[in-house]
Amino acid sequence: MKKFAERKVLVTGAGRGFGRALALAFAREGADVVVHYNSSAAGAEEVAGEVRALGQKAAIVRGDISSHADVLHITKTSFEALGGLDILVNNVGDMALDQVSWRQFDEKVIDHTLAVDIKGTMFMIHEVGSRMLDGAGGVIVNIGSQVVIAGSPRAPQYAAAKYGVIGLTKSYARALAPKVRVNTLGAAFMETEALKNRHDWKNGRRDEILKQTPLGRIATPEDMVGPTLFLAGDDSRHMTGQFLLCNGGLAMVGA
Repeated sequence: MKKFAERKVLVTGAGRGFGRALALAFAREGADVVVHYNSSAAGAEEVAGEVRALGQKAAIVRGDISSHADVLHITKTSFEALGGLDILVNNVGDMALDQVSWRQFDEKVIDHTLAVDIKGTMFMIHEVGSRMLDGAGGVIVNIGSQVVIAGSPRAPQYAAAKYGVIGLTKSYARALAPKVRVNTLGAAFMETEALKNRHDWKNGRRDEILKQTPLGRIATPEDMVGPTLFLAGDDSRHMTGQFLLCNGGLAMVGA
């Protein structure tokens, strides 16, 4: 029996990178999947096709999660497309990829990071969680970051936003209990295409992180899939409001 047979899952930012890996992993385990995207339409179509090739239903929805109106559309479309949702994975986040120093103080960058990571996560939990609560219940997994352990001297607003996600997790875990569980994965640096293309990553940052990681390698998106599916599945049925760190041991020495 597949672990997510007959489950219905919405993965935000599923058109590429880690979101893509998650959508396909859920499908391989028997779930029907809503593939959300905002800018990668071709990627979303490709992922949906792969989900269907695995024998599962797939729907596609576009929207900016930092817009409440868009989140209402995403939620309504997702529930109607699959006849409900059992699992939401809040994967979308803004990492301020071009910022290499805290001295790059840009109010627009700060506003965008907080809008996506805080407002967007809150909107998604609130709207999807409300429907789950009114129905049969469900599970919400937020993709957080290891940055909350040591902070981010390069992009303080990103660390602040990810601390905020932990606050949202604990708050909604209490508000939506006992029918809806809410947890956060503290994810590691993952070598997605976006990270590989960063100027600082190609010029020393990768080596710096690698030296500080006790397990001796940079994570791939697939390394984070198992912990995410654990939080989404029945094996973690007595966990809610928790922050699960998965980063190759990096937090023991900071980053």
